[in-house]
Amino acid sequence: MIDITLPDGSVKPFENNATPMDVAKSISEGLARNVISASFNGTTVETHTPLTTDGALVLYTWNDKEGKKAFWHSSAHVLAQALEELYPGVKLSIGPAIENGFYYDVDLGEQTISDKDFKTIEDKMLEIARGKYDFSLRSVSKTDALSLYKSQDNEYKVELIENLEDGTITFCDHSTFTDLCRGGHIPNTSIIKAVKIMSVAGAYWRGDENNKQLTRVYGISFPKQKELTEYLHLLEEAKKRDHRKLGRELELFTFSAKVGQGLPLWLPKGAALRERLEDFLKKAQKKAGYQMVVTPHIGQKELYVTSGHYEKYGADSFQPILTPNEGEEFLLKPMNCPHHCEIYNAKPFSYKELPIRYAEFGTVYRYEQSGELHGLTRVRGFTQDDAHIFCTPDQLDKEFKDVIDLVLYVFGSLGFENFKAQVSLRDPNTPEKYIGSDANWEKAEAAILNAAIDKGLDYVVETGEAAFYGPKLDFMVKDALGRNWQLGTIQVDYNLPERFDLTYKGSDNELHRPVMIHRAPFGSMERFVAILLEHTGGNFPLWLMPTQAIVLSISEKYEKYAEKVLNVLENNEIRALADNRNETIGKKIREAEMAKIPYMIIVGEQEESKNMITVRQHGGEDLGMISAIDFTEVVEKEVKKTLKTFKQKK
Repeated sequence: MIDITLPDGSVKPFENNATPMDVAKSISEGLARNVISASFNGTTVETHTPLTTDGALVLYTWNDKEGKKAFWHSSAHVLAQALEELYPGVKLSIGPAIENGFYYDVDLGEQTISDKDFKTIEDKMLEIARGKYDFSLRSVSKTDALSLYKSQDNEYKVELIENLEDGTITFCDHSTFTDLCRGGHIPNTSIIKAVKIMSVAGAYWRGDENNKQLTRVYGISFPKQKELTEYLHLLEEAKKRDHRKLGRELELFTFSAKVGQGLPLWLPKGAALRERLEDFLKKAQKKAGYQMVVTPHIGQKELYVTSGHYEKYGADSFQPILTPNEGEEFLLKPMNCPHHCEIYNAKPFSYKELPIRYAEFGTVYRYEQSGELHGLTRVRGFTQDDAHIFCTPDQLDKEFKDVIDLVLYVFGSLGFENFKAQVSLRDPNTPEKYIGSDANWEKAEAAILNAAIDKGLDYVVETGEAAFYGPKLDFMVKDALGRNWQLGTIQVDYNLPERFDLTYKGSDNELHRPVMIHRAPFGSMERFVAILLEHTGGNFPLWLMPTQAIVLSISEKYEKYAEKVLNVLENNEIRALADNRNETIGKKIREAEMAKIPYMIIVGEQEESKNMITVRQHGGEDLGMISAIDFTEVVEKEVKKTLKTFKQKK
């Protein structure tokens, strides 16, 4: 007999060679019908893999991340079989699962695939899936594996196998198809009910432009047709909300090839939007006892050597800036924290003066590969709403929880109500990725876990996602389309204070090391605006809108009355414009709708005679005729409803 430990901690005895599916059936037939993958002692296994030792078993369904990974990885095998049958002589290389779906890189020789062929490939995949073929993993000797692919003249698989050790090579079989594979499959092909080929693209073998360019076929699959239909609808909605499209239409930002890739240019409306976001956070930070600082855009290379950033990221970042002085090198600032450490070091501190909280909207620069750049979400120059808190170990718990309150205030005021916290810890199996002692890491990780528990956060733990200098509490926000984004981060750091020799004088008159908290509720202004744009579809909370109202005169005769109304609005701090062009009122309303202006104020003969205005909301709702002063109260009430009050005191 063997003992199997389940995720709830319970232990159940099973006969030796029982499979994960046997375990699922012992729990319930319903679970057995839905289980599609499993892991045993942290290693992915098939649902019919015999279990021969005691261990911990996790069963995955389609609703789990690992379940989807197995589903899409298995679908990649079906895609490969379909391509082999439809394109004789095709050479397969690799076909992994990705965040949404899967792809397979293939060498088609003289053949090509276009979108006209997608339906044929989909039909072939579904035909194979309906065969209900089991996925079966088997070990193969290196000699036999090489022999198979050499006989097929497949240099890609041969190269992969040559880099593997004998005794570690496995093949996966289903139907008449065999592929080199490490494992992680669903029980059989029939679970795949819906398939869509999304696109084709060129991809160099192993990502090296010196190698041959292969054809990458992207696809996605689901266990129900309904889920595919919903996914495709979501994609259409995402296209409408694409921040690059909305940013252009709303005249918020642009890019210039002459300025450089990944370096956004903020247009007047976008700059005003950023300024309001900054002012919003600055007011909250002032209440919470932060002090604003400003640091330069460059620093001496030695600064980032001391911090550890150069060792970890230097080779992949912008290269050093050389000066006329021999041996003098500067770097574009990749992080604000080393500069803030030096500000702290500018004077001695007593424990009575701590915590010290420095905040800065600091622009930093990181060299992202051109293929990874994407609108505002992945850029080379961006501004962080950065702050660093230097506190005593006794103050750490309260300071960390206060930052959580600040992050939640930001989310609440901007309409991000659906989120989960992620405690990001180091991976003990890769110590070379991190700096600092085990003792400091253990204290930092415990502090974050305790704060998350005490604040009642809905959180998950992710091992290996920590920063190189300390663990993090990241906030994973779900937007209006159900997509997850990482927004806001808080990090505990015992290591940079050591590297920069930061101290404070304690009550014992001895020097002690402060603890450092890194935090950024927005993360970066660029990425935050992009996510906010897509979340709201450009319909920002009223307090943030660049233009809150527009006065539309029915004809030029009412221009003076329109200006009078505009003055009332502006005097009551409502951001408004007047459109007195010689255009039809219908056209003016359509253009105001496209610009997503929340309120349209229509003035004509009737409104002027009664000293009133007619108010129409974005989307078509008519609020009727009211006075301009009453309208300002409507706006004030709406702003108060969406903009939360931050009450944290120093």
